[in-house]
Amino acid sequence: IITLSDLECDYINARSCCSKLNKWVVPEVIGHAVVTVLMLISLHWFIFLLNLPVATWNIYRYIMVPSGNMGVFDPTEIHNRGQLKSHMKEAMIKLGFHLLCFFMYLYRLVSKNCSQ
Repeated sequence: IITLSDLECDYINARSCCSKLNKWVVPEVIGHAVVTVLMLISLHWFIFLLNLPVATWNIYRYIMVPSGNMGVFDPTEIHNRGQLKSHMKEAMIKLGFHLLCFFMYLYRLVSKNCSQ
């Protein structure tokens, strides 16, 4: 979010912004897929079903990068067609989702340990 807002305010150029953001796309996809599979294996159905659409979206977004682009975030296209605003909105939604998941995991951890 900070990197995208820096690009929006012209504090950094599009190429350095996109290279910083693209560096974290693959670890995000792998991490979210691993967490989703772990929730499936441990039979936490609600959390699995909550994570499945986000993991699917991350994988879809990574796979559908057009050939010739630098990655999910491309410096030549980030200012075109309002992509910067949509990337900002997506980042805010993901931040809210991860905060919700953090507190759900924390609640499950505390409630499980207190019942033992």
